[in-house]
Amino acid sequence: MEPTYVLSDAERDELYGVLSAVDKSPYEDYSAFSRAVGDLVDRGEVPAFFTEVCGRVRNDRETGAAEAHVLRNCPLDAEIPVLDLDDPVADKHAKKKTFVGETFLELFAQLVGTPLLSYGTRFNGDFFIDVVAINRYSGMQTGFSDSELVYHNDRTAHPVRADFISLLGMRSPDGDYIYTGFVDGRDLLKHLSEEHQEVLRQPHFFTPYDVFSRDNNGDLTVSEKHAILENHHSFRYLDTSTTVAEGSPEIAKDALLELKNALVRADKTRHRILTGDLFTFANQDGLHSRDKMEINDPERARQRWLLKTYAFRNQAAADRHADRWIDGVQGRVGDK
Repeated sequence: MEPTYVLSDAERDELYGVLSAVDKSPYEDYSAFSRAVGDLVDRGEVPAFFTEVCGRVRNDRETGAAEAHVLRNCPLDAEIPVLDLDDPVADKHAKKKTFVGETFLELFAQLVGTPLLSYGTRFNGDFFIDVVAINRYSGMQTGFSDSELVYHNDRTAHPVRADFISLLGMRSPDGDYIYTGFVDGRDLLKHLSEEHQEVLRQPHFFTPYDVFSRDNNGDLTVSEKHAILENHHSFRYLDTSTTVAEGSPEIAKDALLELKNALVRADKTRHRILTGDLFTFANQDGLHSRDKMEINDPERARQRWLLKTYAFRNQAAADRHADRWIDGVQGRVGDK
C-alpha cells in the first residue's frame, strides 16, 4: 500500500522534539499522560504539517474516501529495546524509559478525534499494547503469536470493539516479509446478495473468545449470539471461528458460506509495516489479517514489534460505553 504521507527527516525530527518533551508515563497514569499530550495541541506546539495530515485522515474517514492510511518515517524512541518474549509486557516496562512512540500514537488519536480504548484484563489495562510473538502462544491464532492470522476484526467476541486500530512499526526486521492484509467492508458487500445480507444482520451467530482472552479471564468462553453485519458495512467476524448458533434457520449457514466466498473474491490491500510506519485502519468497517509472505530467519522475524492502539470512532461512540469505565478512566473497559 502506498503511504498517505511520508514525513521528511526534518519533519520527523521536528515532531520528535515536540513529543519527547512530554514527561508523563502512559503506563503509570494514562489520564495525566493524555492531558499532557492535549496540552501540546492547546499550546499550538504541534507542527502544522502533522495537524494537516491528521485532518486529511479524519476527513477521509468521515466522507468514506478511505478506511486505511499509512504514514511513513514517523518519530520513534531513540532506543528500541529487544524484548524478552517470555514476558514482553513486564520487560518493556522495565527497559523502556521514554515514550515517544506512545506520545505519537496519542497525539494522532487526539488530532483525528478518535479516543483510545483499552481492556482492563489485558496488558494491565494499558492503552498502548505490544504486538509481539509471545513464546507461550507460538503457532496459535492470536495477534500475540508468531503465526499468520485469518481475516478478522479484533476482539470479535467482546461486546466493546474498537472502530479503528493503529499499528506503529517499532521494529520490522529486514529480510522477512510479513504483511497486514485489509479488506474494506464495502468490497465484501459487493459479493453478498441482498437476501443473505439481511440474514447476516440477524443474531444467528456466535464467536469463541481467543486463547489470549481466555487466559486473561477464565470466565470468557464464547460471545452472546450476534449479527455479523451491522450498520452499513460493519462486520463482526473471525474467519474459521465465527459460526452459526444452535437453533438458527438453515439459511444462516448459506449466508455464512456466501460471506466466506465473498472474503476470497473481494479486493484487498496489503501493507508491510516498516520500522517507523503507522498503519491505521477500520477494525469494524473492514477485516484484517497477518500474512507471512517470506520468512528467511524465523528467530529474527519473531523480534518484530508493533505498538498498537484501539480507538473509538469519535467521542460520542466512546460515551456510549461510559457505564463500563474501570476506576473512572475513560476508555478502559471491563469484560462484562
